[in-house]
Amino acid sequence: MQVTETLSEGLKRELKIDIPAGDLAAKLEDYMADLKSKANIKGFRPGKVPLGHLKKMYGRQAMAEILSNTIQETTQKAVEERSERPALTPEIDLPEEDAEKIMAGDADLSFKMTYDVLPDFDIVDFAGIEIERPVVEIEQGEVDEQVAEIAKNNTPFDTKEGAAENGDRVTMSYLGKIDGEPFEGGADENGQLVLGSGQFIPGFEDQLVGAKAGDEKVVEVSFPEDYPAAHLAGKAAAFDVVVKEVAAPGEATIDDEFAKGLGLESLENLKEIVRGQIEGQFGQMTRQRVKRQLLDKLDEHYSFELPEKLLDSEFDVVWRQVEEDMKRNEKTFEDEDTTEEEAKAEYRKIAERRVRLGLVLSEIGEKNGIQVTDEELQRALYDRVRQFPGQEQQVFEFYKNNQQALASLRAPIYEEKVVDYMLELAKVSDKTVTKEELEKLVADDEEDA
Repeated sequence: MQVTETLSEGLKRELKIDIPAGDLAAKLEDYMADLKSKANIKGFRPGKVPLGHLKKMYGRQAMAEILSNTIQETTQKAVEERSERPALTPEIDLPEEDAEKIMAGDADLSFKMTYDVLPDFDIVDFAGIEIERPVVEIEQGEVDEQVAEIAKNNTPFDTKEGAAENGDRVTMSYLGKIDGEPFEGGADENGQLVLGSGQFIPGFEDQLVGAKAGDEKVVEVSFPEDYPAAHLAGKAAAFDVVVKEVAAPGEATIDDEFAKGLGLESLENLKEIVRGQIEGQFGQMTRQRVKRQLLDKLDEHYSFELPEKLLDSEFDVVWRQVEEDMKRNEKTFEDEDTTEEEAKAEYRKIAERRVRLGLVLSEIGEKNGIQVTDEELQRALYDRVRQFPGQEQQVFEFYKNNQQALASLRAPIYEEKVVDYMLELAKVSDKTVTKEELEKLVADDEEDA
């Protein structure tokens, strides 16, 4: 194997690799010799099939396999001998005009490989990084408010005689039609609706005020122009409604019995769970804010050339999401007071930041022996699988057989572990804030992202 460097410019590399036809022929002979000892072909005794006959039958297939393995082995060896780290899998350029000659063993294997190398940079002493961690102290009043909201959502209703009023719960069957034709999702046999709650299409609930059990009504409404289902947005619809029951709201007594009705041991147990949920919610926001500060600090310290193809790949992901969001929200660049060129330049900067910080975190993790355990990856896989009820086995097999997809589960776990490692060494100080202040900090971060 002869390796010739044909380009070394910044992070770009191009190598020309030549492998003599004789080396390929020797590999083919070894392949055929091994095949001869195993081949079981009708008309020949085991191990007695002539090589010429084997080559005629399997020679092309064998050479294709040899070429594929040789290219893979030589490219890996070339990079290792140069002590370089490709940012992505090298691209191979095999001249098509020589392909038949190479397959026939009449020409040397000569190809180009191009790749970007990962940049070299020094890791800053992040032990000196100062981070302010905003912490919300959960007041008992906040817990009580949440418990009261739970009670409100679990208000008992008792069947009543007479007309329905705002606040009453109506149980009904209904069938929605547009231009006289039923539409998908517009029917229910035992739908329940609290009048005045604003759960249904505007105008629907108002027309049920005064209805009694047994009444049949035609409720005419129009779907809002911004209704999520595009095929219904702005359309006029008529609902055939049969009122089955009218029930008046009672008052939930917040006590141990109420908590037991929710499947808990006591009211105190309910409050503990609610407090934990609130702490978890604000804990996630605090984590988000702390991580953003840490990444901002790192971003200030690093400025180095990025592998172009890696950057292009990240930008494509970012830009595809931008286009999907704009299409879904029916927005244009003019609506955002910008142009496509200006927007691309802005999102290119976001992609640059992501790639740069990704390389920094990866380097920190590698140099400090941080790894994702099989147990952590397995847990992430099962969490992902549970997001697709009814398709668990298919999703599980997809990730198990797709290394790139599996890597997409590993990456965020690895990043969080590196962040945790850095935060243990950084100077982190707590600052008590209100929930409104924390929400604003996080919202500002998301706006600047």
